[in-house]
Amino acid sequence: MTSGKAKTRRRYDAQFKARVLAECDVPGASVAKVAMSHGINDNVVHRWRQLAREAGEVAAPVAPVATTFVPVALPAPAKVGAAGDVRVELRRGATTVAITWPSTALAELASFTRELLR
Repeated sequence: MTSGKAKTRRRYDAQFKARVLAECDVPGASVAKVAMSHGINDNVVHRWRQLAREAGEVAAPVAPVATTFVPVALPAPAKVGAAGDVRVELRRGATTVAITWPSTALAELASFTRELLR
């Protein structure tokens, strides 16, 4: 039982492997995600990492990404008066239950919700 297709082993040059391994060494990077982004099975990349550790190779340091914060103007929050109501919607499948509760009795709403969800 042969399929007629001969499996060929893909080969990657050292520069490509080094680039993939450097991407894996970035803090917070997932080896599986890096491998998938290059169309490689993550087991192959794990093996490359193991071979690099055994050979004592160290990946070239990756320059940290500069983070800058941009101020964003937000609208002032709407003031809720003492007479405002709290509206809660509970959804399960196609069923939606809406509850309107006075904001003066939030402790009772919490108790009601806790009992409802038991």
